[in-house]
Amino acid sequence: MERPAWAPRGIDISVPSVSRIYDYYLGGSHNFEVDREAARRAMEFMPGLPKVMQANRAFLRRAVRFAAAEGIDQFLDIGSGIPTFGNVHEVAQSARPGARVVYVDHDPVAVAHSEAVLDGNENADVITADLRKPREILASPGLRRLIDLNQPVALLLVAILHFVEDEDDPYDAVAELRDALAPGSLLVVTHASYEGIPLPPERAGGAVDVYKDIRNPLIMRSREDIARFFEGYDMVEPGLVPMPNWRPDPASEDEDPYSYSGFAGVGRTA
Repeated sequence: MERPAWAPRGIDISVPSVSRIYDYYLGGSHNFEVDREAARRAMEFMPGLPKVMQANRAFLRRAVRFAAAEGIDQFLDIGSGIPTFGNVHEVAQSARPGARVVYVDHDPVAVAHSEAVLDGNENADVITADLRKPREILASPGLRRLIDLNQPVALLLVAILHFVEDEDDPYDAVAELRDALAPGSLLVVTHASYEGIPLPPERAGGAVDVYKDIRNPLIMRSREDIARFFEGYDMVEPGLVPMPNWRPDPASEDEDPYSYSGFAGVGRTA
C-alpha cells in the first residue's frame, strides 16, 4: 500500500482508525482503503451511518454557537478528529472573534491535519493526548497557553465517550475534567445508543461488531447511563435528547430517521 504524502510517518496505514472512518462517513479524503472497507462493512448493517455523523456535526455547530451566545470564549474539544467543514474554531471565532480553542486527539493523522489547518491561528492549538488521561490534558502547556481554567470553558466530548470502555473509567475521567472547570462552564456530549436507531438491536449490533473487530469497541450505552456523565451539571433545555431535537435550526429540513440514533445534551456547572 502506497503511503500518501499527507500521512504522517510512523502510523500503520494497514490498521483502521475510528477518526479516519468518521472522516469517510462525512465525505472527507483523509482516509485509507482499510478505513473505507471497515466503514462499508458497518454500513452493510446500518446504511444510515453517514446521516448519524452529519447530525452529530450539525449538533456540534449548534452547541458551539449556543456556548458563544452564552458568553463563553474558551473551547476544549477532546476527541476532535480530522478537521472538516464547520470546525469548532471556525464556528466559535466567527461568533466570538478572539475565542480560544484547544483540540485534543491521539490519532496522529487527526493531529497532523489540525496543525496544518491551525497554522497561523494564534488562538487555536492541538495537543496529542487521550481522554482516558485527563491529568495529562489539563497539565499540557498547549492547553495552559490558551485556556484559563479559572474562567468558564465549553468542554466538548462529542462522539468520543462511546469509544471509552467502562473498565477505563470514563465517568471518573469526565468528573476529573468537570472538577477542573470554573463555574458556568458547559459540558457538550453526544453518545451512541441502541435507542433511536430505526433498526432491530441485533441488526445494529452487526455494525457494533465491526468496531470490535478493528479493536475500537463501540460502547452503546442507554440514555440513563449517558445521563450519568452530566452528574454535577445542570442540564440545559431541552435536556438529553436525540441530536436533531437539541435546539434545532429553524431552517433545517426533515431529518433522516437515522439522525435520531443516540443522544446529545449540554450541561452547565453551578
